[in-house]
Amino acid sequence: MAERGIAVVRPAQLARLLASQRSAGAEGAQAPDAGPGRAERPRHTPAYQALADGIRVLVLEGRVPVGARLPAERELATALAVSRTTVATAFETLREAGFLESRRGAGSWISFPAGAPLPARGLGPLPPERAGQLIDLGYASLPAPEPWLTRAVRGATEALPPYALTHGDYPAGLPALRQTLAERYTARGVPTMPEQIMVTTGAMGATDAIISLFAPRGERVAVESPSYANILQLLRDAGARLVPVAMAEGIGGWDVARWRQVLRESVPRLAYLVADFHNPTGALADEESRRALTTAARAAGTVLLVDETMAELRLDADLDAPGAMPRPVCAFDPAGSTVITVGSASKAFWAGLRVGWVRAAPETIRRLVAARAYADLGTPVLEQLALHWLLTTGGWEEAVALRRAQARANRAALVTAIRDRLPDWEFTVPRGGLTLWVRAGGLSGSRIAAAGEEAGVRVPSGPRFGVDGAFEGYLRLPFTVGGSLAEEAADRLAHATALVRAGAGAHTSAQRGLIA
Repeated sequence: MAERGIAVVRPAQLARLLASQRSAGAEGAQAPDAGPGRAERPRHTPAYQALADGIRVLVLEGRVPVGARLPAERELATALAVSRTTVATAFETLREAGFLESRRGAGSWISFPAGAPLPARGLGPLPPERAGQLIDLGYASLPAPEPWLTRAVRGATEALPPYALTHGDYPAGLPALRQTLAERYTARGVPTMPEQIMVTTGAMGATDAIISLFAPRGERVAVESPSYANILQLLRDAGARLVPVAMAEGIGGWDVARWRQVLRESVPRLAYLVADFHNPTGALADEESRRALTTAARAAGTVLLVDETMAELRLDADLDAPGAMPRPVCAFDPAGSTVITVGSASKAFWAGLRVGWVRAAPETIRRLVAARAYADLGTPVLEQLALHWLLTTGGWEEAVALRRAQARANRAALVTAIRDRLPDWEFTVPRGGLTLWVRAGGLSGSRIAAAGEEAGVRVPSGPRFGVDGAFEGYLRLPFTVGGSLAEEAADRLAHATALVRAGAGAHTSAQRGLIA
């Protein structure tokens, strides 16, 4: 039995989420009594079945969490402009399928079929036991760029003995690694001292620490719309009030005028940006946008949390020329009062090397380090030594060059395959990063994702990257497969799309309808 009461889904909120599915397709402009969540479904589908299917897709996507309490039948019927009989029958359908539990006097709450792994609301790797079942397009990370991982671990082991004689806890990070990271920022035109660096357990660990310090529960946080799914979920779990700021269409970038308005009127305590090959759109902010956003944040008293994890993954050859890449956002904050930068080895090198870092004013670093005593105490020494070896021997540059070549080839293969198999899908090829943001031909991305599991491909739908059901008509595709595997992935996506057009997409089995 699911744990009850972890969340309450309000009638209006559920209606918006269901309506986002309906509006994703050309058939979205239906009469209210057609039933929510019915886009791309045959005209003969009963209203109760369409409603049950819509709720099931939201559960499979993780947007309505297991254990969440649903509205009362009468309240939901009013919000959806359908009969109470329609809602009652939909709830009964969900109970029979294992997606709902009810008790007289206690209401109804989301459950999940017994024995099936629970859906996640963020993005994560495919569980090892399912690796041979699906082509995994859900995780934007590549295998390690060997032989550099093996060499780095060997170098770390050789450097370990002196550290083994210590307690092994370095809350701010190994001094040698902090020095090296500071020197790299200085080389990029941003003078930096080791006292401005804290080494963390990945970028997520860094971001979590910053959110805890600057945006306690109830604070407003401005986010790009769309934005990175796992950060959005981290902010939700922290109790932040998200203020979405729309990105320009395609990879057009940041609407600076809109950002100024939001920062001025909402006065968020924190704003999260991915200025370098934005996840999921791949957009690259120019220097003028970076300067303007920093100035606007400073005027509003908002702290800019800038995610640089994709910064080294430039793929277009012209970006290799000196001065072609814009300066870091922190270059436009010389006093260090506005911008906090997060970096990581996970995207540019390998996700298994869980080392990230924060660059900020020394006082901010001291506060973050002090708070760390109640969290993870520090990052594993051996992994820090491995990254230090890479950064000081030239191994990092060699490995990143290998990573760029692999991502560039995968990008070309995936783009060609999608254009060939799914010509009505729309996208703009980004100049770097690891992700392609795709408009799915007017169909529901959530239903394509659910049908994709049935077709043998795992892909995250657009709403994972938005707030409250936004981007239902989108999918994110990573540059993680190439060659014939990219062609096979496109074939399976085309099959999933055909299933949705034929009315499938919400009837996949619970076991296969998960996106971790």
